[in-house]
Amino acid sequence: MLIGDLSRRTGVRPHQLRYYEAQGLLEPGRRASGYREYDDEAVLTVAQIRKLLDAGLSTGEIAYLLPCVTGPDPDLAPCPELLDTLRARLRGLDEQIGTLSRSRRALRGYLETAERRAPAERPGPEGTGPA
Repeated sequence: MLIGDLSRRTGVRPHQLRYYEAQGLLEPGRRASGYREYDDEAVLTVAQIRKLLDAGLSTGEIAYLLPCVTGPDPDLAPCPELLDTLRARLRGLDEQIGTLSRSRRALRGYLETAERRAPAERPGPEGTGPA
């Protein structure tokens, strides 16, 4: 199938499919005319890529893991590179969550302090707002 057909079957735009190819995630054949030609397996591969992207994995990580992936969910076979990559990604997410939580606490503290110190709003002339 041509790239437009793959795009319609997967809901992924052609420019994204070309990007996946550039990242080594899809390997289409080429017709004599130079057009990309995808087999039916590409539909499954694109579904796997999309779900792994939704899980927060980068295309580089996905390229590394794709040989371990089967099925549309995708199912991940326990190959060594899979476990190491997923653990590293999870550690990175945990660190980001920790950083965001600390930032949130700090900002909340600044806001609470500023709100306590702010003078009470007083109505302006004839109740039109702050003076």
